[in-house]
Amino acid sequence: MSRNDRKSILLNGFARAFVCLALLITLFPIAVSGQEYRVGEEDLLRITVYDNPDLTTEVRVSGDGMITVPLIGEVQVNGLTATEIAKKTAQLFADGYIKNPQVNVFILEYKSKKVTALGEFNKPGLIEMRGNATLMEVISNAGGITANAGDILYIQRNAIKGSTDRATDTTISVDLTKLLEGKDPSMNLPVLEGDSIYVPRAAFVYVTGEVKKPGAFKITKGLTVLRSITLAEGYTQKARKSKTKIIRKTDKGEESIEAKPEDLVMPDDIIIVPESFF
Repeated sequence: MSRNDRKSILLNGFARAFVCLALLITLFPIAVSGQEYRVGEEDLLRITVYDNPDLTTEVRVSGDGMITVPLIGEVQVNGLTATEIAKKTAQLFADGYIKNPQVNVFILEYKSKKVTALGEFNKPGLIEMRGNATLMEVISNAGGITANAGDILYIQRNAIKGSTDRATDTTISVDLTKLLEGKDPSMNLPVLEGDSIYVPRAAFVYVTGEVKKPGAFKITKGLTVLRSITLAEGYTQKARKSKTKIIRKTDKGEESIEAKPEDLVMPDDIIIVPESFF
C-alpha cells in the first residue's frame, strides 16, 4: 500500500471519528464549555426556576441582546455566561416575585459565534461554535477533511495588536498531519469568533505512459521523479526509462524537460515514460 493510500485511509478514519464527536456534542450541548461560553444574538436558552415549572421558558436572544422572561420581562444577556444569566434573573425574580429563587440556564443552541471553513472540507461553510471550540471541533462540524487535502491548515484571524487597538489580519499555519494524528496536542488550537479556517488542495504530479498504474499523486516534501514512478507501481516491461520526460508549466508556457530519477517534481508536472520500440 502506498503512502498516498495510507494517508487517504487515515483521513477517512478521522472523518468518521469526527462525525461521532459531532453527534455527542449535539446530543449533550450543556457539557461543551457551557459555563464559559458568552451568549449572543440568536442563541437559544432554556430557563428553569426550581419548584416553579410554570416559569420554565425557552427563549432566543434578540438582535439587541435581550430575552423576555415570565414575570420580569426583558433582560439584557448579551455577553453573559449561563451562570451569570442565572444569577441576574434570580436577583430579578427575588425583587418582589419569588423568595430565594433557584434559577438554572441552559444553552440549547449556539448560534451567535461562527467561524468559516473553506477549502478541502467535506461540508465547508459557516460553522457554529459551541463554547470554547478547537480546530478538531471545527473539522468535525465541517464533516472532516477530504482525501485531496494538503498538509497545512491555515487560520486567518482578525486580531488586535499592540496598544493601537487596530485590527490586523494574522495567518496561523498548522501541520494538518500532526493535528489529525493527535500526536501533538499543541496543534489543536482554540478558534475565535470570526476566524477563517482554510485547507488548500494538495499539489499533484501526474504520471503516464509505460508505468503500471498511471494517475495523479500527491506531492510530498522531497518527491522525486523516481519516487513518483514508484507511486505509479513502477515501469512496465516496455518502458524506455532513459527517455522519461517532464512536461512542466512555466511563465512561457509548457516545456519538455529531460527527467532524471533524482529530479524533484513540481506541482502539476506531467511525467511521461515512453515505450521502447526495441
